[in-house]
Amino acid sequence: MNTRRRFLQQLALSGAASAMSSRPFAADAPVDRASFFVVGDTHYCAQSEDFGRMDEISARYNARLVRWMNELPGTAYSKDAGGGMVAVPHGVIHCGDIIDNGDKGPSKNKMVETEAAAFVADWGLNGGDGKLRWGVREVHGNHDAPHGDTPMISLIKQRNQRRAGLKNVSPNGLHYSWDWAGVHFIALGIVVGQVPEVTRKRRYAPLDSLDFMKRDLAEHVGDSGRPVVIVHHVDVARYSVPVPDEKVLHNEWDYADVAAYHSALKPYRIAALLCGHTHVRNIFKWNGTNDAKAAQGYPFLNTDNAAHFHSEAQALLHVEVTSRELLVREFATKDGWQTGAWTPQVWRFDLA
Repeated sequence: MNTRRRFLQQLALSGAASAMSSRPFAADAPVDRASFFVVGDTHYCAQSEDFGRMDEISARYNARLVRWMNELPGTAYSKDAGGGMVAVPHGVIHCGDIIDNGDKGPSKNKMVETEAAAFVADWGLNGGDGKLRWGVREVHGNHDAPHGDTPMISLIKQRNQRRAGLKNVSPNGLHYSWDWAGVHFIALGIVVGQVPEVTRKRRYAPLDSLDFMKRDLAEHVGDSGRPVVIVHHVDVARYSVPVPDEKVLHNEWDYADVAAYHSALKPYRIAALLCGHTHVRNIFKWNGTNDAKAAQGYPFLNTDNAAHFHSEAQALLHVEVTSRELLVREFATKDGWQTGAWTPQVWRFDLA
């Protein structure tokens, strides 16, 4: 029988040969804007009565989600979503909670293996080596690895060794950055942290993501003025309020780390901050506080759940970034991705 390590190695390597011979990654093509899908909270879930088999609803919702992402590029936006054509994406960004049972302990590791295998089979890695046509950039969420010590963390690290087009990978192999069409992207996992001066325990392990972000921005962006997009799983505004030390552990994101995160972004031109986690779409400007109606701040895109087995209502975002503008649209379903439609709204942010 294969050991778990062997399983993860095989899973990470699956499709590697086809990836090497597949068409060039979309980022190689000359473009004048970065175009990408944003999803979160797919929650691939194995059957509770048979850990080796996928839950039928979860498998069906996720398969349909991938099909929509394959088919939308080249079709028309609805008129009330701005009109025009959906651009071919540079890739898809997954904001975490890829699977459902990575937070349930070692007794559920067989479920994790089943869920991770289903994700890899559907999504592949570099485009065309799974069912998804486009390359994927994923981070982990609390259902993947709240403390950074599950098989999903090992899988993401192994995938990062073979992920096409990366500019930088953290010393621990988990966080990474890349460029699409002149825009710099950084994937930072569940939350951004941690401030070394604040030694109290964190509810979720940041795994040195703050330090990696600061060094990556200094080295790969500097004073260039290039737009930057940052990805993590947990939402941030509600954790932007100081709380007493005896209560802060109950928060998913330590206030000291949130404040340091916001401060570290100030020298740079932030085009968007991306997250999932809440299972509700929320698009606003984050100014370092919990004021969701702030007139100034960094564009914050909190995407809805994309394929959660508990609800037929799902959504994804399609995002475009130019040197002057961030453009966001949402594509949603009310029936588990049997049908879908563009939300009648366009979110625009001036990046000048």
